[in-house]
Amino acid sequence: MQNIWTIAKREYKHYFISPIAYALAAGVLFMLGVAFAFLLGQSTQMALYGGGSAPDLTQLNGFFAFLLVFIVPALTMRLVADETRMGTIELILTSPISDFELVAGKWLGGLLFVATLIGITLIYPITLNFMVDPGVDYRVLLTSYLGLIFIAASFLALGTGISALFSNQLAAFLVTFVVVLTLWWLVGLPAELMPKAGAFLRYLEVNSHYAFTFNAGSIHLSDIVYFLSLIAVGIFTGAMALESRRWR
Repeated sequence: MQNIWTIAKREYKHYFISPIAYALAAGVLFMLGVAFAFLLGQSTQMALYGGGSAPDLTQLNGFFAFLLVFIVPALTMRLVADETRMGTIELILTSPISDFELVAGKWLGGLLFVATLIGITLIYPITLNFMVDPGVDYRVLLTSYLGLIFIAASFLALGTGISALFSNQLAAFLVTFVVVLTLWWLVGLPAELMPKAGAFLRYLEVNSHYAFTFNAGSIHLSDIVYFLSLIAVGIFTGAMALESRRWR
């Protein structure tokens, strides 16, 4: 566990010296700020006409979850692939660190960075809580953010695992993007055309485990198992990819 935490801290600090990470963070926070301002303006306009309600922050978190489809591949593409490209992976593999510890540490470092971004967005519910009466629904808010962390953790694990399969960052980015986009949306498209496999395909769709449960104020065990399974698959893939390098 100590090795995992050491690697995680190293990766977390690395994000704050990476221009790509800063650009992604700035872009995400800017778009979320614009979206919040739009929701606030729309709600205010409707209130002037005697109707409407407080801005729905679940829409904002849903938008954030969608943005993870684009930012996670960029955050994870270098995690292991860059070590392979620079040749430092050989030194790491000969150090007293297991493959699981290396992959889990890099995944945790990425998760801490995304969690930092998620923490910054808490300014929106805090602001809204002072603007509306009786305030925000804390139960829905809590489950919505919990689901957002689960999505980020799942996508980051898959991205880290895929990064371990490649030495080229661009290849890792493209494959990760295709995988997370498929899980977010594309896997559910054939569900209507394939009735027998429809339920299974919808179960594989990430958004169905977030939009109708976590982002609606409820938590189901099946959804937690789903996200934990994705995390396990990603970390296991990365560990197996590194293990195979030891035998080359």
